Amino acid sequence: MADNTTGVPKKEMAKAYEKYAKSFTPKPTYVANCVRAFIAGGLLCILAMFLQNKLMAMGQNEKDAAAIVTIAMICAAQLLTGIGLFDSLTKMAGAGVIVPITGFANSMVAPALEYKKEGLVLGVGGKLFSLAGPVLVYGISSAVAVGILYWLIGGAK
Repeated sequence: MADNTTGVPKKEMAKAYEKYAKSFTPKPTYVANCVRAFIAGGLLCILAMFLQNKLMAMGQNEKDAAAIVTIAMICAAQLLTGIGLFDSLTKMAGAGVIVPITGFANSMVAPALEYKKEGLVLGVGGKLFSLAGPVLVYGISSAVAVGILYWLIGGAK
């Protein structure tokens, strides 16, 4: 069927537009993105292990040191999100900084910052868990269901 305004068939117009759009679409560099993510994630893990080992050398046990490092990484990601640097970091490092717990912390803070004009309670507080909330709800619900199932089959004695 031809377009009434130009007389060109719709299929030909769609193909021409697709070709035009492809000329502007950047080509993804999958290998380079994977290498950057691998290096960034590895550096993040090295930093975390360095901090954990320092804490253990200062007298913390391994479990407490791991918890402190996790909290520090969450706080750092939230701070970097708040001052606007986390997005720049993710553009460079990709999934290397998004996949670990730092990405989860960023996903909690970023929506809240968009609504800070509406105040601390209705803006920031209302949107703080907009993305993380469903993750927490379904994660906790799944854990409870698995726990009940485990108890029912006699695993918990």
